[in-house]
Amino acid sequence: MKLPDNITFLGTDDDELDLFEGQYPLSAGISYNSYLINCDKIAIIDAVDRRKSEVWLNMLQGELKGRKPDYLIIQHMEPDHSGSLRELLILYPDVKIVCSVPAKAMLIDYFEDLDFTNKVLTVKDGEALSLGRTSLRFLTAPMVHWPEVMLTVDETDGVLFSADAFGSFAMSGAEIESAWPTEARRYYTNIVGRFGTSVQALMKKLQGLKFSVIAPLHGPVLTDDLPRYWGLYDKWSRYEPESDGVFVAYASVYGGTAHAAEMIAAELRRRGASDVVLMDLCRHDVSYAVAEAFRLSCMVACSVTYDAGLFPAMLNFLHHLQAKKLKNRKVALVENGSWAPIAAKQMAAEFEKMEGMTVVPEILTIKSRLHKSDFPAIESLVDSLLSD
Repeated sequence: MKLPDNITFLGTDDDELDLFEGQYPLSAGISYNSYLINCDKIAIIDAVDRRKSEVWLNMLQGELKGRKPDYLIIQHMEPDHSGSLRELLILYPDVKIVCSVPAKAMLIDYFEDLDFTNKVLTVKDGEALSLGRTSLRFLTAPMVHWPEVMLTVDETDGVLFSADAFGSFAMSGAEIESAWPTEARRYYTNIVGRFGTSVQALMKKLQGLKFSVIAPLHGPVLTDDLPRYWGLYDKWSRYEPESDGVFVAYASVYGGTAHAAEMIAAELRRRGASDVVLMDLCRHDVSYAVAEAFRLSCMVACSVTYDAGLFPAMLNFLHHLQAKKLKNRKVALVENGSWAPIAAKQMAAEFEKMEGMTVVPEILTIKSRLHKSDFPAIESLVDSLLSD
């Protein structure tokens, strides 16, 4: 891990957690990153989840070698980062907590039995803290993705401690290509995705600052090819697609809707669409579907009619897209129903709640199973989807 000599990585990996935040599957674990800055004064950048507090504190004590930290800088109060605070204060009761003004209020909410009198130094946007040789500058980042978040720039050695920004669903030692962009995209779109405007405001603050390392609170530290990661983050937070492709998402009961989705994907590929992703919403976690919807420029939503409405997996998918504020995509609709198909109308109503979503007029309606007479409608739908 390429960090300056006076900065030590104290992150802990967690390969036993199955669901992050109780909902996002972890295929390869996750890390809770923390950093130690050794200077005339010693600062810790964030704690870790309480699940790993013992491991973290042992690492910290080993690095300190009998010394005591002067500051704990809390960039983000979410429990996966502040969960070990109580145990840290037992070991080092004199450590000064540095945080934003909103974070100070959250300290009391999370740890009402602790006395923070004269223990907290609140900092505002742009304020600096000297550790001696090292100068730290704090940048508030409200709603990236909580209101109290701030980032820390080591102006001396060019390190951006980025809180949850530029994080990924991956462990700290993961190969960059396994974490970026796939797991970083899934992390961004599902955790931060709603707050693209706030991310853009933060990126404007960061422009012009000099740093060669991005040290997030989840996943690997980024040291090479920073323009690539910056460019992806910029696209995601602008809700711009990475690829001119089509995401075909379907929710099927007995396979009829799935077959229609497969035929549409095949026709798209036959027409030369090079990036076509077909996904069963009933058998893939919605976080993967959200990430693909962000990545691609077009979408085909295929749903069976169920209980006079949308099949739950499709309704859940559309709810998540609305929550994450995806916008500016072209969408085609496919509905299925043995006697009263109304899924297209209801899907269209859900897409109308989202900004800049263009639903093409050609709708494929099938009755129970795809029939030969439906193939011209597939061709018409694909024509409309691929047209400029």
